Amino acid sequence: ILFTAISLTNVIAQEKSKKQIKEEQKLEKQKQIELLVNSKEFIFETTRVMPQSGRSINLTTNYIAEFHPELIKADLPFFGRAYSGIGYGGSDAGIKFDGKPTVYSIEKKKKNYVIKADVRGESDSYSLILSVYFEGSATLSVNSNNRSSISYDGDIKEFKKNNDVEN
Repeated sequence: ILFTAISLTNVIAQEKSKKQIKEEQKLEKQKQIELLVNSKEFIFETTRVMPQSGRSINLTTNYIAEFHPELIKADLPFFGRAYSGIGYGGSDAGIKFDGKPTVYSIEKKKKNYVIKADVRGESDSYSLILSVYFEGSATLSVNSNNRSSISYDGDIKEFKKNNDVEN
């Protein structure tokens, strides 16, 4: 009986330590995400797109949006209705812009961070809302003047700076 009690206590202690390790890893990931969001420099990498029509599309190619305090750059696929000023086919097949945000705000909520940004592209204005969850997953909603709304699921990752050659 004593041996069984000691064995059972040992198993419970091991299980508790596994839970503690998992919780510590979760807290470390949350700290990394918080640092990344507060730096305002990261990449949003898409895995799925959800057009306004409601049918989600899993992506096999990596599309990204780069977030920097002075520049937001995006090359994202677009599935939906285009309004005036947008041609079909040709080079304007997706949401592409490269501009300085006129609005860039970060708000911490109970379960996520909400990053809002407004950017002017060559032929359109974009309003972005990026919801970043504490474990690193994110959802980007894009509204524009010339297209229907669209959302993307993905993850945020650290922006790697090019330090190839220093003179």
